[in-house]
Amino acid sequence: MATMKVFVFTLIWCLLHVGIEGRVVNLLQSFDGSRISYGFSNSFNRIFDTSKYGILQLNNGLAQTPQMGWNSWNFFACNINETVIKETADALISTGLADLGYVYVNIDDCWSAAKRDSEGQLVPDPKTFPSGIKALADYIHGKGLKLGIYSDAGQFTCQVRPGSIYHEKDDAALFASWGVDYLKYDNCFNLGIKPQDRYPPMRDALNATGRTIFYSLCEWGVDDPALWAGKVGNSWRTTDDINDSWVSMTTIADINDEWASYAGPGGWNDPDMLEVGNGGMNYQEYRSHFSIWALMKAPLLVGCDIRNMTAETFEIISNKEVIAVNQDPLGVQGRKVYVSGTDDCLQVWAGPLSGHRLAVVLWNRCSKAATITAGWGPLGLESGTSVSIRDLWQHKEVVGDAVASYGARVGAHDCQMYIFTPQTVARSVN
Repeated sequence: MATMKVFVFTLIWCLLHVGIEGRVVNLLQSFDGSRISYGFSNSFNRIFDTSKYGILQLNNGLAQTPQMGWNSWNFFACNINETVIKETADALISTGLADLGYVYVNIDDCWSAAKRDSEGQLVPDPKTFPSGIKALADYIHGKGLKLGIYSDAGQFTCQVRPGSIYHEKDDAALFASWGVDYLKYDNCFNLGIKPQDRYPPMRDALNATGRTIFYSLCEWGVDDPALWAGKVGNSWRTTDDINDSWVSMTTIADINDEWASYAGPGGWNDPDMLEVGNGGMNYQEYRSHFSIWALMKAPLLVGCDIRNMTAETFEIISNKEVIAVNQDPLGVQGRKVYVSGTDDCLQVWAGPLSGHRLAVVLWNRCSKAATITAGWGPLGLESGTSVSIRDLWQHKEVVGDAVASYGARVGAHDCQMYIFTPQTVARSVN
């Protein structure tokens, strides 16, 4: 009898557990009831599949939209200090970027001393952060911004500073006491232990502090974190490190695209930080980089020196209409829906938005200018649907009543980005 009671209790617990944590959330539910009236086709939900989102989803109230801010690594690497961080915070305010949503000021590797102190605690490097992280956090918070810090789910960080494995509780408590708002958690010197075993202890330690801290897993996509990280962190790296080149950026975009159905509010695929403004790509390539990252609902973490950025760099990262696509509350990751041309270099990427709209990017990855056409079929629209089209880089409506397809001439390595707004069809009123 006792055995039966235990069995029944266990069964009930498992059912409740699955019901709470294993639920699948239909992000496209708002489209379902009005799909026909807005001219969406039967294939719409298949094209923009979100069926993997919500499985074991972490729910700490953060990351309802992808995180936005700045990270020190891509430009400064280890050449950081508290002055750089403070001046960057000042620049986020003075340029207006903070008002656009860039609120996280994230310190990457090399902030700590080479060894823990005699009590086993992490210590800021006394030469580069002499005032300590708490004082820096107070400064950042005084600007209305949030401070991010970096550690590693291994014995050492990638630059051989102390890692946090087996020190999770102490380090999380220390970060919380300093007022840290964000943790990027890397994957170096991991002792050969599976990431599925190394990353949850820090999640638990952060939760135990009582402070709400964004948890960014930087596992490099090695063990396909989209399959398991939704119950662990608020974002997870799906790829290896980006570098400031066209080849790297396009390769990473394609890899991240494979995991589109797993992302949504609370947990995002992370194809790494932005390289816009670091000099390795031209204006058109950086515009493509920013547009595709926004469409993919990737974190928008600026990686250049915003204290000295060019007007072109500012123009790209401050585009309110493109940022709005990234921050759209529906939270569906846009994806590649159609390719043509040599080596599939003429591409159409798209994603649903709130208000029964679509974000559409015509992306020319060829070496010459070409016309790219988005047919209604690959977008999940019925061929007779009338669509108004707004260009997000020209900031104007370009077509009021497109039907069946829309095409545009796109320069080499450039893109055009639009909002497609289908008009309700007459049969919905009858």
